[in-house]
Amino acid sequence: MSTIKEVAKLAGVSIGTVSHFLSGSVRVSEELRHRIAGAIQVLDYHPNHVARSLKTSKTRTIGMVVPDFGIPFFSKVIRSAEQAARLQGYSLVAVSSEDDALREDELLVLLRSQRVEGILLISASAQGSGLQIRKLINSGIPVVCLDRLPDNVQVDSVCVEDRVAAEMGVSHLISMGHRDIAIVTGPLTLRNERERLLGYKQAMQQAGLRVSRSLMWEASFQQDHILQVCKQGLLNPSKRPSALFCSNGVIGLATLRAIEVCKLSTPKDIAFATFDELVEHDVFHPTITSVIQPAHQIGNGAAEILIERIKSPGTIPRREIRLPATLKVGESSNCYRPKLTRVGRTERRP
Repeated sequence: MSTIKEVAKLAGVSIGTVSHFLSGSVRVSEELRHRIAGAIQVLDYHPNHVARSLKTSKTRTIGMVVPDFGIPFFSKVIRSAEQAARLQGYSLVAVSSEDDALREDELLVLLRSQRVEGILLISASAQGSGLQIRKLINSGIPVVCLDRLPDNVQVDSVCVEDRVAAEMGVSHLISMGHRDIAIVTGPLTLRNERERLLGYKQAMQQAGLRVSRSLMWEASFQQDHILQVCKQGLLNPSKRPSALFCSNGVIGLATLRAIEVCKLSTPKDIAFATFDELVEHDVFHPTITSVIQPAHQIGNGAAEILIERIKSPGTIPRREIRLPATLKVGESSNCYRPKLTRVGRTERRP
């Protein structure tokens, strides 16, 4: 097994410089970084982080808890957070709470016992982590919350401007000529879902349109429940809205399936727009109108804040970063108009 002394010799630097490179405690020039990294690769050197952590009380590891690895948005956030951490010499360990509040608390306790130096958290839909977050912070382990933010907890956070983003998506549907617009939300126990519902209401009210409880469809993240909720509003032609806005990608994908199950099509029977770019976006026809969250900026920004907090505990004010979303317009939000066919001097609809 190679040693740090051998790495230093091959790179032509001191052992102290290699140590600074590995710990990130002292800035090392770009030239020396490349030489040291090359020597580490050639010698296949693996520093003993366990021994180092016992000596310094630093593991240079951060933890991340997300509700579901299978959700594309969360995967993008994890990837960008890991990249940002790696650039600063930290490793990231990501675990899934399976969208369960009790499991989330267990994982936060586990990560603390594994001596991570900080935690990135996307809360489960049934929130219950507030007490654990406060315990972590009080014990000296900083926490940064992303996307789904806990209520009544003073903590660093990074997310999209939920209310403004939802308002933008609904306003687009209104601009396409839709007036009876329903919103399908996730559990309103989540703060971001409540904010997106407020954005929907604001867009409707600003356009002088009615905001009816019958047009606000709340569902869990379970596919069967989303299908059930959507079918209740889609199968009655006299009450069917002209457009649907979904407040997140999980709901959006399940709602598209519900439209198909009900033997309807978009935008011919009902127009459609959703928060989050769907993973199968490129193969959908028609193309899907989506409110895109800046996943890379969310993950990257949260990791940078967390590591800054680790390096300078108690010296920086609480950060609440709110990022703008963008609207990607597809064909699904069109206001369908049957084509006119000419018969003699008159026109009729086919």
